[in-house]
Amino acid sequence: MSRIFITGSADGLGKMAAQLLVAEGHQVVLHARNENRGKEALLAVPGAETVVTGDLSSIAETKQLAEQVNKLGIFDAVIHNAAVGYQEPSRINTVDDLPHLFAINSLAPYILTCLITKPKRLIYLSSGLHRDGDPSLKDLTWTDRRWNGISAYADSKLHNVILAFAVARKWADVYSNALEPGWVATKMGGPGAPDSLKDAPVTQAWLAVSNDAEAMVSGKYFYHKKLRDFHPAAARAEVQELFLAECERLSGVRLG
Repeated sequence: MSRIFITGSADGLGKMAAQLLVAEGHQVVLHARNENRGKEALLAVPGAETVVTGDLSSIAETKQLAEQVNKLGIFDAVIHNAAVGYQEPSRINTVDDLPHLFAINSLAPYILTCLITKPKRLIYLSSGLHRDGDPSLKDLTWTDRRWNGISAYADSKLHNVILAFAVARKWADVYSNALEPGWVATKMGGPGAPDSLKDAPVTQAWLAVSNDAEAMVSGKYFYHKKLRDFHPAAARAEVQELFLAECERLSGVRLG
């Protein structure tokens, strides 16, 4: 039995992965952005150990969330699932004056990775759209560029792969991987999404707990439990270091 923490598990793929893992007999800690959503998460995933709350758009709340998680003890795996989609027609600023999408999708996983006691496995949810992300990493906070929600989302999903691979390179004692679940009919994906919703949470759950040789790897990118091509820039150390440095500058948190 493994113990897993899943961000953004009040609904969507996070909730589905949690349900799958609980059904397999694992201990799962859920996450929601506030107390009301936390109550909904516990009702949706009977058998979950508990829920922690924190708004990932806030640097301070994300740091506090890491503290809550650490008080619960050591985890075998953390699934960085939480994200918002590209349906933001204009830039929405957070309390830290950062783009809402970047803060949740890109910066929060970095902060939590840095501050949560190191698990055995880290899993980051990306998207096929990451291949359209900007590998130059210029203007991460969209200060100079005109806002484009789809481009910002693609950038953030590239950031997830970069982070997963950077951690894999730096932390040899951790399995760190990224995946795309497919374009599926969640609230984010929309009702017309063509991929299998049933299969969408399987790979992240498998990477979190499986003893299959194929799952006990690091620095890989998956789709439906199979290796898949990724943006080549994500594997470049200089790109990884630039992303880590920018996240450290923005958050004040360093990856050890």
